[in-house]
Amino acid sequence: MSVLVRVFGDVDVAEEAVQDAFAEAVRRWPVSGPPPSPAGWIITTARNKAVDRLRREALRDGKHAQAALVNEAEPVEEGVVRDERLRLIFTCCHPALSLQARVALTLRLLGGLTTAEIARAFLVPEKTMAQRLVRAKGKIRDARIPYRVPEKEDLPGRLSGVLAVIYLVFNQGYGGRDELAAETVRLGRALAELLPDEPEVLGLLALMLLIESRRPARMAGGELVLLGDQDRGLWDRALVAEGQALVRRCLRVNRPGPYQLQAAINAVHSDAARAADTRWDQILELYDQLMVVAPTPVAALNRAVAVAEVEGVEAALAVVDELDLGDYYLFHAIRADLLRRLGRDAAAAAAYDRAIDTVENEAELAFLKRRRSPLP
Repeated sequence: MSVLVRVFGDVDVAEEAVQDAFAEAVRRWPVSGPPPSPAGWIITTARNKAVDRLRREALRDGKHAQAALVNEAEPVEEGVVRDERLRLIFTCCHPALSLQARVALTLRLLGGLTTAEIARAFLVPEKTMAQRLVRAKGKIRDARIPYRVPEKEDLPGRLSGVLAVIYLVFNQGYGGRDELAAETVRLGRALAELLPDEPEVLGLLALMLLIESRRPARMAGGELVLLGDQDRGLWDRALVAEGQALVRRCLRVNRPGPYQLQAAINAVHSDAARAADTRWDQILELYDQLMVVAPTPVAALNRAVAVAEVEGVEAALAVVDELDLGDYYLFHAIRADLLRRLGRDAAAAAAYDRAIDTVENEAELAFLKRRRSPLP
């Protein structure tokens, strides 16, 4: 995708060409066997199919000329593909697009997320998200937004979208798509090499490393294991050490941002040898800072978990009941847990039912059903 967007300057053309090339591979490779360079074959085939499509359709001025020019161009080398992924993120995160459009478009193209998955991440209807994606791709094409990594002085205008994309794709990966999590950590490292003095870049990388370190303990018997119940001996201590070192670097810079603060919260969790040793007072203080720097309903919901440990469950439920997060399943799951801890079983059961109706992940669904089962 990233190579073809650079060649054609049109996201729709590139996307359709890649789909056509994969369809051709499905037809040919089972008979003839895979080529020596599968990625190179896909790129060359997609490029040729895009040229054919442009010639056939000729619906917009300049399409014939564009196709002819592309046909005369030198073949694209496969060796650039790996680095091209970061380039594609920067292209999609052009400041001419709204921040939500930047993030949504990149999640679709680079993260491989469906429109429905992206809509759930943004808590909007699928139809609304589909319209945003169409408008974003059209703007890239019509405004002739160039495919390139901007100069360093241009990076700040795009960085917020790039960071948001990487973190949202990482969250999808951590929810069960391992290859996405691994790829976003790689992209985080690449971005940190590109911008080693940007504390929010380091903060995001630290956040992903600290969360990823807990993956071996997060599942048991196909069911989700909450942080407080995890076997901390299974955590990847090398990732923990790397993430904590990055958090300390950020603290020395002393320019706090949302990713740094979230990384610091996870660093406090990682410091505790046992769940009972967790410094919830420090975590609540960091959430208070986060609500000043980047106040969002989801941050307020997560802060309520810390409030329950420091100020009590009643205080936490009061915070949660002031939020309006619609069909966001974690909102209902956290509310259900607080109600259960208060002994309000009927209300807890109703909240669990709402969470079960809106959750998508099978492991999380199994966890919620087990929590729900003893209630009336």
